[in-house]
Amino acid sequence: MSDADHPPQRIAIPATAPESVPDPPQRVPTWAYKAIAVFWLGFIITVFGRVVFDRLTGLLILLMVSLFLALAIEPGVNRLAGRGWRRGTSTAMILLGVFAFVIIFVVAIASLVGGQIADLLNDTPKTITKVVGFLNRNFGTHINAQQVIDSTQKPDGAFQKFIESQKNKAVDVSVAALGFLLQLFSVLLFTFYLVADGPRLRRSICSRLRPAKQQRVLNVWELAIEKTGGYLYSRALLAGLSAFFHWVLFQSLGTRAPIAMALWVGLISQFLPVVGTYLAGALPVLLAVVDSPAKALIVLIFVILYQQVENYLFLPRITARTMELHPATAFGAALAGGAVLGPVGAILALPAAAMAQAVFGEWGARHDVIDVPLTRLPTRKAKISRKMRRAARARADDAG
Repeated sequence: MSDADHPPQRIAIPATAPESVPDPPQRVPTWAYKAIAVFWLGFIITVFGRVVFDRLTGLLILLMVSLFLALAIEPGVNRLAGRGWRRGTSTAMILLGVFAFVIIFVVAIASLVGGQIADLLNDTPKTITKVVGFLNRNFGTHINAQQVIDSTQKPDGAFQKFIESQKNKAVDVSVAALGFLLQLFSVLLFTFYLVADGPRLRRSICSRLRPAKQQRVLNVWELAIEKTGGYLYSRALLAGLSAFFHWVLFQSLGTRAPIAMALWVGLISQFLPVVGTYLAGALPVLLAVVDSPAKALIVLIFVILYQQVENYLFLPRITARTMELHPATAFGAALAGGAVLGPVGAILALPAAAMAQAVFGEWGARHDVIDVPLTRLPTRKAKISRKMRRAARARADDAG
């Protein structure tokens, strides 16, 4: 058999696997760059805004106080302007009166407290003897007055160290007084421009609004003036009542500067909500201890009793006609304002709450309330005492 009878065999060559092509690199979406840029831009703006707000907090508080004072004196300025006075002159006259009253009040209280403290330090043994004797007689204690006096006279004792430490704070007190005067001048200056140019300011705001919105803005502005004036009126009336009754007490007890102390109690207790009552009562009690611990105890009891009479008798009748603010709302607003801005916020919170309550009260429809025990208000007939009811029944039985 020849080679031609056998065909040539083919050798199978294994096919080589194709080379793997790498995947193209994934690109970052274009929106991611925008999102990152917006995030960092918002972060920078937030940090910058927080720093600016912290730096301008004092200025914002001054502006808020100035706006409050401007709303309070606006009715008086309008009355004087209606009689022919220029707005600038009438505003300056009222602000000068406010400034003079504040300065006289602060100087009178500071001189009184300083004089009492000086008398206390100059006559420490006598004061300690009075206080210890009062405690031993009325509370059954057995304190040795001489030992207490000796402990206060020791050069390395706590009492002498406290006195020496307070002497170094005279400069701090002077700086604080200058800062208070500067802030007071700033408030008066802002208030002057807000009130003297009040019509021009309102025209500038209303010129950018439609007539319907202009009327709303002016109604809210007028409501703010009414509520702020009502707040000041109610507080001034309550302060006058408190000062009068405390002056009667201080005059009868023979305490020093009864008029100044009565004004202190009246103003501080009314214009510093929540804590004002305690601060107002603490000063006369401490100063009365110098003269007699018994007088201090009488003052303390009177302050507590008068506070109850005011809360249940004077306050509801006066605030119901001026602010129309629920007591729980007033208390919560004072706490919130004090937590945010301190004592200034507590003072400004009450008229702000009254204004907000009045503004929101005008919104929405009103409907008649169903008459059920949960919504029924007490009437005067329900407040008749049992004695009067018994007398009425007795008269009815006699007539029968």
